[in-house]
Amino acid sequence: MKKSLLIAGSAVALLLTSCKKNESGNKNVIKMDSSTTVVTDNNGKIDSVTQSSSTIEVNGQKTEKTDFVYKATDGALVKVVFKNDPKESTVAITSNKKTFTLPKTETKNGETIYQKDDMTARVKGDSLHLEQGNNVIELKRTKI
Repeated sequence: MKKSLLIAGSAVALLLTSCKKNESGNKNVIKMDSSTTVVTDNNGKIDSVTQSSSTIEVNGQKTEKTDFVYKATDGALVKVVFKNDPKESTVAITSNKKTFTLPKTETKNGETIYQKDDMTARVKGDSLHLEQGNNVIELKRTKI
């Protein structure tokens, strides 16, 4: 299982770093249900982002899921789902029909770190750095 996760993670990392896509290409690589939400950033300016959020309450315990679309430096789109429930917080990263779910390990200095095996996701503000071995993929949250 560990080998298959490593192979799949390497394949995603290679696909994200090696594909040359421009913005006028295929818009249907990742389909997602989303709504437009107006968010105020740290400077008090209105920040328009693509986001879908839901909160479910079962027996007094709330589970919150928030979906975002991130863009890699090569233009590839990646769906990222943050899930917070009473038991654990996770991030699920989906690209090219493959999903990797990483549990939250720590939060420090405004940066949240999710890690599983040799894959690490560091989230700070609108950026997400995905690391696996020597591969580093930088993602930025897309804006409308």
